[in-house]
Amino acid sequence: MTDGQERVQPSGVWATAVGVARVRALETERENALFRDPLAQAFAAAGGLWPSSPPPDDEAARHRRLAVSFSIVIRTKFLDDVLQQASASGVRQVVLLGAGMDSRAFRMDWPEGTRLFEVDTAAPLEFKASVLRQERAVARCERITVAVDLREDWPGALAAAGHDAAVPTAWIAEGLLIYLPQDAVELLMARVSAHSAAGSRMGLTLGSRGVIERFGADAVPGSAASMWVSEMPDDPVGWLAGHGWKASCHTLRERAAAYGRPISTPAQGEERPGGLISAVRR
Repeated sequence: MTDGQERVQPSGVWATAVGVARVRALETERENALFRDPLAQAFAAAGGLWPSSPPPDDEAARHRRLAVSFSIVIRTKFLDDVLQQASASGVRQVVLLGAGMDSRAFRMDWPEGTRLFEVDTAAPLEFKASVLRQERAVARCERITVAVDLREDWPGALAAAGHDAAVPTAWIAEGLLIYLPQDAVELLMARVSAHSAAGSRMGLTLGSRGVIERFGADAVPGSAASMWVSEMPDDPVGWLAGHGWKASCHTLRERAAAYGRPISTPAQGEERPGGLISAVRR
């Protein structure tokens, strides 16, 4: 440790955030990177995932791992775009639900007056804070952390931290909903909708239909895929309309092609793990 404090070590679901940071660090090293995340390598190293590589595995497991990594890269770019569009529309309030090792407060350019709330449990926020101190990271907007479990009264904690439900908010739930049972997903969406003024924006990632069977059924215990429990509804646009949002749904294949990273394998349903949703509060 270089910051003089004992660092909380990753465990449980939130430990997957360190794996996501490793993927973002690898993307950052690419010459044609879709984004640059200068803090990702520090998060991965602090969690013991840099510069070490994943353990050897069979071809099928390797394919699954690469597919998940690819989906993380594409979804990161997609949600960056959602936030840039929200900023361009005048939204100056951002909430990252289950923020994990997200570093958008530090790596993106934000308009003056932007307030960004990171909502997560205490353990990942403490881990993250120790790395940020070590790296002497400086946020590019007003950054506010909210330590609360999303199964508890997080809207109350968010309001106490200064969130104003009367003005538009850009909400991001990245790699989150797939870990929540369906009733918890519905409750989360109801709460988000209840605290979203007209003109609010939202970016979501949802597990595509059948992804748990294809990727999670024989996943290594403790791995991200082994903890997946929910998939997108048959009609995600209609589902969000019922909550008061006008949504657009994209597959990873569609967005990957748009970003110059086309998937070369033939389409078999939606074989990559995650649907990409952008929405506007009506």
